[in-house]
Amino acid sequence: MAGSALVAGVSGIVGNNLARHLLGQGWEVAGLARRPATDIAGLRPVAADLLDPAALRAALDGARPSHVFITTWMRQPTEAENIRVNAAMVRNLLGALRPAGTVRHVALVTGLKHYLGPFEAYGKGSLPATPFREEQPRLDVENFYYAQEDAVFAAAARDGFGWSVHRPHTIIGYALGNAMNMGVTLAAYATLCSETGRPFVFPGSATQWNGLTDMTDARLLARHLAWAATTPAARDLAFNVVNGDVFRWSWMWGRIAGWFGLTAAPFPAEPMPLERQLADAGPIWAGIAARHGLAEADLGRLASAWHTDADLGRPIEVVTDMGRSRKLGFLDYQATDEAFFDLFARLRQARIIPAA
Repeated sequence: MAGSALVAGVSGIVGNNLARHLLGQGWEVAGLARRPATDIAGLRPVAADLLDPAALRAALDGARPSHVFITTWMRQPTEAENIRVNAAMVRNLLGALRPAGTVRHVALVTGLKHYLGPFEAYGKGSLPATPFREEQPRLDVENFYYAQEDAVFAAAARDGFGWSVHRPHTIIGYALGNAMNMGVTLAAYATLCSETGRPFVFPGSATQWNGLTDMTDARLLARHLAWAATTPAARDLAFNVVNGDVFRWSWMWGRIAGWFGLTAAPFPAEPMPLERQLADAGPIWAGIAARHGLAEADLGRLASAWHTDADLGRPIEVVTDMGRSRKLGFLDYQATDEAFFDLFARLRQARIIPAA
């Protein structure tokens, strides 16, 4: 069942892929961002700041979406600020849409920090057992994901729409300038290693190298968002969303290296985080971009080393249960190595990384 969608955060990794999927399924799609994407055919861009209620109401005047997808957040220096800012964004958006009275479903994308804790307490303290399951209680810690959820729940109770919450693991997909983009970060890192002869060294912990993990393809997440928004049995539920396979980075690292024609370096004797490895890489990348005619010469627009380090440096094994979705009929599967390869091929096609 196609509807009229408003995608908040359309320029990000989730929103970009979601908008493309919905348009391909016959939906009418408006994409909201401070600088909306301009490369998605059929998208109606809405330029607005979710932290400016008056301007947001003006930008959405006349908008009558049946479905709202909230795929955006803004990182702040502290968790208290994360809570204040990101909950306000949700409240402002749903408040601006309230007068039209057309919203039937709101989907919120969060992530596994629901189980692992916020940045200030990430992977520390008493954590729930893996695989993570949706019915596990919240951690006893302040978390902006919880504040976002609570803002959606309050608006749903007030206005009578249904909701769904989607908790992906690390997302693989095409987007540039995104704060959490491991796939593009690793593509840039592998390119730097290929061009300079640096060793392609895994930057994370021994636990991540040896333990089981999973990930989420942004295209699969887009299908999951559309499924939950149009499936009555999925109303008012939270869902984990992962590809359906599990792997060890000790295997995946060699797969990624091979795609770039590299040999993976042995696991290092001491931690080698990407922030340290890429500290001097900005000018080097600019030179690579000039030699190969790449579309983006600013490494800072491509690589989110801090977030990749956080994911790959976790001291605990993380796998995610998808039983709730499977029982309700969502059976999609995506091999994670192929998700990486698809992304790398698209980055080459778009001249973000050099051709082979």
